[in-house]
Amino acid sequence: MTRNSFGLKTRPHPVSLAIRSAAPVALAAALLAGGPAFAQPAAAPTVPVSLAAQPLAAALNELARQAGLELIVEPGLVAGRAAPAVAGTMTARQALDRLLAGSGLVATVDGNTVVVSRAPDTAAEQAMAPITVTAAAHEESGGAPARRTVSASKTDTPILETPQSVSVITAAQLDAQKPRSIGEVLGYTPGAFAGLAGSSNRYDYVALRGFADSSVDSTLLDGQRLLSDQGSYSSMQVDPFFLERIDVLRGPASVLYGRASPGGLVALTSKTAQFTPQRSIGLTVGNRNRREGTLDLTGPLGDSGTLAWRVTALARQLDSQFTGVKEERLALAPSLTIRPSKQTSLRLHVYLQRDPEGSYHSGVPADASVGAGHNGQKISRYFFDGDPSVEEYRRDQRIAGYQLEHAFNDTFTFRQNARYVSTDTTLRQVYGDGWSGPRTLARYYSGAGESTRGHAIDNQLEARLRSGPVSHILLAGLDYQKRHVNGRWDWGTADPIDVFAPVYGAPGMVVTGGAPIDRHLRQTGVYVQDQMAIGRWRLTLGGRDDRVEASNQMAPAEPARWKGSRFTKRAGAVYLFDNGVAPYASWSDGFNPSLRNDRQGNNLPPTETEQVEAGIRYQPEGGATLLSAAVYQLKQSNVATQPAGFFYFVPAGAVRARGLELEARTQLADKLSLLASYTFNDMTFQASPAGYQGNTPYQAPRHMASAWADWNFLPGYSLGAGVRHVGTSWGDNANTFKVPSYVLADLALNVDLGRLGTAFRGASLRLNASNLFDKTYVASCMSASYCYWGDARNVSATLAYQW
Repeated sequence: MTRNSFGLKTRPHPVSLAIRSAAPVALAAALLAGGPAFAQPAAAPTVPVSLAAQPLAAALNELARQAGLELIVEPGLVAGRAAPAVAGTMTARQALDRLLAGSGLVATVDGNTVVVSRAPDTAAEQAMAPITVTAAAHEESGGAPARRTVSASKTDTPILETPQSVSVITAAQLDAQKPRSIGEVLGYTPGAFAGLAGSSNRYDYVALRGFADSSVDSTLLDGQRLLSDQGSYSSMQVDPFFLERIDVLRGPASVLYGRASPGGLVALTSKTAQFTPQRSIGLTVGNRNRREGTLDLTGPLGDSGTLAWRVTALARQLDSQFTGVKEERLALAPSLTIRPSKQTSLRLHVYLQRDPEGSYHSGVPADASVGAGHNGQKISRYFFDGDPSVEEYRRDQRIAGYQLEHAFNDTFTFRQNARYVSTDTTLRQVYGDGWSGPRTLARYYSGAGESTRGHAIDNQLEARLRSGPVSHILLAGLDYQKRHVNGRWDWGTADPIDVFAPVYGAPGMVVTGGAPIDRHLRQTGVYVQDQMAIGRWRLTLGGRDDRVEASNQMAPAEPARWKGSRFTKRAGAVYLFDNGVAPYASWSDGFNPSLRNDRQGNNLPPTETEQVEAGIRYQPEGGATLLSAAVYQLKQSNVATQPAGFFYFVPAGAVRARGLELEARTQLADKLSLLASYTFNDMTFQASPAGYQGNTPYQAPRHMASAWADWNFLPGYSLGAGVRHVGTSWGDNANTFKVPSYVLADLALNVDLGRLGTAFRGASLRLNASNLFDKTYVASCMSASYCYWGDARNVSATLAYQW
């Protein structure tokens, strides 16, 4: 055991600690993270604290120096761990809670003496934390990887014991990379490709393991679907600033969530109200006339220790990459956490977002972007094929819900999560669609006015039991989802545009037709799951029965309908070695209803998915490393394919993906952390009436790789640098041309301005650059007429203040 003693007027002790024995210290239950103990006694003194993200040992030493504390800690407990930045005026207790959050360590404060020890691990303590707080997994700090996940099982489960691929983007990574969209940060995640629409930021397109269908409807927020509609213009977004973390679950997830994209799900976790006061504001400026302001306030409400509140807000405006098109967003997220007892927690939350300007969404021909076949000429990556006098995309979305958890005892816990969503969307767009002459694109018009309303509720009962040598975590659930989209779509024509010398202001637009639309989806699912622990083995079995009704109508035609049920399953096994190595294997299947029509005008049957996966992870106890490797075979049948020359679809397609995913998250040294990934994905059509059998689907890169490193090169100064490689992909299903590979570099510099003097304590400056060398590239293509330019260089500077 080590003791460091600092007086308010003494010089700091060296970081290396002298070893000294001390009696073991037990932690009182009232100090559990997230419990009422966060309400501090009124008499506790506050001190100004300014700590940069750094190794935990160094952070504790620096806190002891700043607060005048005597620190007692065993060096082995803090070795290899990282701590987040902490700044503001607070009590020593509050500062310690922030430094140790999620580390598995706790601190006992007695006067000026602080003892850091390992937290006890009992079932009663686990029952105290609501699933929403667990999902946020406040265990990652600095460059340390998360150790637990909820998204893969709907229970608080160590990642090491999860028999399916899952990656966690931590709060530290979100803060370091400052993404404007979910897609931007997924560039460092294996198996995820977010270049489906290039630099467009209107929707969060994400293809997992090569599967792009339902790419905007594969997102969860706090354990429930956002209820976006892939077939409409009303897909919803949540800005990354409002998120605590992102879990990327790869492979079928129907056994817990019902309808799902075969490649997996992206699970977002909102920032939640904290019982420790935290306050921050930020101002960002950047190229493309970017201006942005953020606000994040949270803390206890009153002195009872049972109420906490949070208000998070953002305002952003910038020019898009394309001439005359802007991007604008206003968002507000208030939340309230109520904990009347250790057994009960209720979180109320609202997310309001208005996008007055929704950026751009279209593509350009391949022969003047990917290649130089159009008389050797290329279209500028800034070219806008619409017209500013027409262009409009406005989206107003509202999300409200609650998350209730009650632990009846150490065995049974009940959870209920409910959500209501509504979105109103307006679209007016002139777009290009193929050449009409040597220099001109033919143009057409699309218009829409849509209203989306939906609600969902998920009831869960969890039981932790033992039967002889077997420990069980049993989960039974019933969830219901309903979504309704109605409105009107219009279409028309516009004059061609010269792509090399465009003239705007008189597009010659004529609306030639329109029709009301009405789209319904209803799903009811019952599911059960058993997670068993038998010695070193961890076994998972699950099953779910879903009843689904879907309809799609464009008047005056009769609605196309599908009604049916599907039973999906999952089985997996993990073996835990003492050294932190954990091999696993799993089998799962899934389904996803279709809203495409067959020759008779009926909805196609759902696509069906089957996956076999095997992998191995390494995560040493108490260490800041997580290494993962996975191989998989993923098959999807009943893929909707369109016979050449016909307007209808047939459910005869089949696609198979075989791949390898590698990921490393590690603290290489006290001041250096690394995130690296590699993806190999071999994707082919196994059956295709259109003649694509043996070909690779478009927008499915065969190779992807990335690496991101953070280096605290001086106290209060950190440098982050990353590189992303996307290999070649086919530009159409006929495999007539390829999209070249590309490599992009990113950079981030963070400065703790408090190091410059006490007057700047709590202030920081962050500089970020994506596509640092301003590479011109095509992100992907979906046909010879539609290729998508990738994002040009983005540079921003953020001045933040925490208190």
